[in-house]
Amino acid sequence: MIPIRDEQPRFSTPYLNNFLIGLNLLIFLFESVLDPASQKALIFQFGVIPSHVTALLAGRGGYEPAAVLLPFFTSMFLHGSWMHVIGNMWFLWIFGDNIEDQLGHFTYLIFYLLSGVVAAMTQVVLDPGLRVPTVGASGAIAGVLGAFFVLYPKARVLTWFPPIFFFHLPAWIMLGYWFVLQFLSGAASSIAYSSQATGGIAFWAHVGGFLAGVILIKMLPERPRRYRYGTW
Repeated sequence: MIPIRDEQPRFSTPYLNNFLIGLNLLIFLFESVLDPASQKALIFQFGVIPSHVTALLAGRGGYEPAAVLLPFFTSMFLHGSWMHVIGNMWFLWIFGDNIEDQLGHFTYLIFYLLSGVVAAMTQVVLDPGLRVPTVGASGAIAGVLGAFFVLYPKARVLTWFPPIFFFHLPAWIMLGYWFVLQFLSGAASSIAYSSQATGGIAFWAHVGGFLAGVILIKMLPERPRRYRYGTW
């Protein structure tokens, strides 16, 4: 299922959401012009490596705290391929504007970053031995999806079922299906094999980010109505 657009109106310009999309695309453009060795070095330096976090917390390995903890923020602005970044930015474009409209620009930034950090922490907790970097905005965007699920469960989402079928689905069905799929995929990957060396899709980060969004959207203050609806 691929969302095409949602029909939930917004009442403000999503400046920050647009900025995040542009920033992610620019950073990946920078990644794409590096030679393979430099790309790998960049990902290993600024991606979250769960085994390094585990070693730091256990007091072994000699890792510098800043070098291990900073990637919890930087990793959400790196991607592994054009399909990776375009897919993530597509979801952010569709759903992020409404969450920024609800929270306001600055609070939305806090929400986005916190969701990404919680997502990365979830992957570390549930896959602590992973020795390859995890990168991507999908954990933070999963938080956006969780918030949309809570705020606008009945919003209609035009959804494409490849190769030719299109349906309007309530957001709670489309996003609920997405969350269940991530959870089942994470559980299956944990049971079927160890990802310590091979990596793969960080399903548990998606689960953690989504749940973070569900909780944070209830805790963070919404934008004052006079700004949301253009009256003073």
